[in-house]
Formats: sequence, structure tokens, C-alpha cells
Amino acid sequence: MSLVKLSIKGISYSQTQNGAYALILNEVDGERKLPIVIGAFEAQSIAIALEKEIKPPRPLTHDLFKNFAERFDIVVKQVIIHKLVDGVFYSSIICERDKIEEIIDARTSDAIALALRFNAPIFTYKNILDKAGIYLKTNPLDPNKDTQELDDVLSNPDTFGREEESNQSGHTYSKHTLQELNELLDQAVSHEDYEKAAKIRDEISKREL
Repeated sequence: MSLVKLSIKGISYSQTQNGAYALILNEVDGERKLPIVIGAFEAQSIAIALEKEIKPPRPLTHDLFKNFAERFDIVVKQVIIHKLVDGVFYSSIICERDKIEEIIDARTSDAIALALRFNAPIFTYKNILDKAGIYLKTNPLDPNKDTQELDDVLSNPDTFGREEESNQSGHTYSKHTLQELNELLDQAVSHEDYEKAAKIRDEISKREL
């Protein structure tokens, strides 16, 4: 499978999903965008890394990781977004120490936050971009149009493979059996969808009262 190099276009806040941020990656030699929904903390960390002039008074978690890695001569060589399953992106950090290469599994937002700090390139596979990449129409006279179009993408789960089952779209878990809820909880945790997991846990707690 061929790799496609990506660059970071920026971070957009969803007006329709409370607390949701979208990291927008550009196809370097193409026009497609790869939107990835990330949390507020990760969005802040990536934004700070993008704004070179902003220096936090104390190191953030990703800054601490970089300081730790540099102390032990570990270099992040590249980041690869290598899998997309049920709307969840999976990434690997390719590291090197003493000319020995190691591959470390990571959340995509963490991997990109570190790639920025190490000036490491970001890649994905062509089949992932074919599946989840989108075209955003640009309008230099009205940049708000870009934001609105992106927000429409974020509010439509089917657009880039988000799980259909979500309280964001009015879904409730009251009709599920306790066994089904526990299975959904395990799936949400394995996919690192902690917001969904919390809502399922709330429903389970109601049943156990």
C-alpha cells in the first residue's frame, strides 16, 4: 500500500457538537482533506505546537514526552495513520534510538502532537484517504463558508465513517438490554470514545439502582 504525505491545515471547532474539535489534514500532493475529531486538550496541545511563538510556562504532556525522549536520544522519525475502523483512526509513531527503529501504537491526536514537536512527517495510506478524505470547496471571499461546510461534515456521521450510534444524534440507550449495554461499553472503550462510554455507563448505573 502506498503512503500519502499529509500536512496540517488547522483546527476547527464544531458549532453543532459541543466540545468537538476537528484536526484538518491536507493531502500534500492533492486536494483532499482528512478531518479527525479530537478532544479539547489535544486540540490545545496541537494549536500551541503550531503557534511557534506561544511558550507555556510549564511543559505540557507532549512537551514532557519530547524532553524525556531527547534526554535518552530517542527521535520520532515519522507518524503513520495506518488504520480506520468504525470511524476510529489508529496511528503509529516510528522512533529511532541507537539506529534501532521501534514502532509505538498511539492515538492519532497524540501522535500528531508529537510529530509537530519533532518536525516529523505525517503519512497515511492511500486506501484510508480514499475512504475518509473529503473535498472542501474554498471561497477566499467568504472563509466562513469553509467553516460551515466543515461543520456540516462533522454533524453528519456517515460523511467520514463515525459510528452511527451516538447520543449526539438523539440516540438513547434505554431500549438496550444490560448485556447489550455492557458490550457497547466495551466497544466504546476499545475505540477510545470515552464520551460515549460515559453515557453508556450512566444508563447502566440507572439499571443497577
